[in-house]
Amino acid sequence: MGIFSRFTDIINSNINAILEKAEDPEKMVRLIIQEMEDTLVEVRSASAKTIANKKDVSKQVNRMTIEATEWQAKAELALSKNREDLARAALHEKQKTEEAAESLKHELSIIEAELSKLQSETGQLQEKLADAKTRQKTIIMRQKTVSSRLEVKKRLDNNTVDAAMGKFEQFERKIDDLESQVEAYDIGKKTLKDEFAELEADGKIDSELEALKKKMQAKTEKPATKVKKA
Repeated sequence: MGIFSRFTDIINSNINAILEKAEDPEKMVRLIIQEMEDTLVEVRSASAKTIANKKDVSKQVNRMTIEATEWQAKAELALSKNREDLARAALHEKQKTEEAAESLKHELSIIEAELSKLQSETGQLQEKLADAKTRQKTIIMRQKTVSSRLEVKKRLDNNTVDAAMGKFEQFERKIDDLESQVEAYDIGKKTLKDEFAELEADGKIDSELEALKKKMQAKTEKPATKVKKA
């Protein structure tokens, strides 16, 4: 019937191979699915017509088989009545009916072969269609992801990001300069916290100084307290 002639490349090939050659995978997968669905509708319609034709031919074969049996019975009846001429004519009609039945049987075998081919190709098409629909979302998502990455790469390559980072560094340097100016104003000025820290430090020094005095005094007084024996 040739119904799949325009679709042989998809039936006999790998969908990934087709998509790898496509400039726009998202558009290509939509076209593939649409073509598959349209062809599936067409082949189902053709299958329905072929099945109807098969039923019609089968009925004709059955009718002629019955008719041939009836002519056989008539030939036997004619011979039983000594009417050989009628018997011969009945057998002649039987022969024509059987030849027509054989021709229809041959046609029926061709129809059955064609129907089997249609069913096989329909199965292949349905598998390809299911595969394409399963991959469609993944393909679209991958394309969007790659497009986003490509856009990022382009922005990085044209130094846009580097220029932006350079501005950030300039702002940071300006803030550092401002902080340095603020700190310069605070040099020499004591805060309340600083004064208490000095008091604590002075207290520790006074304590250490007093302890050192006592230690030195003890060293000088020791030799004076010794009494010499006569």
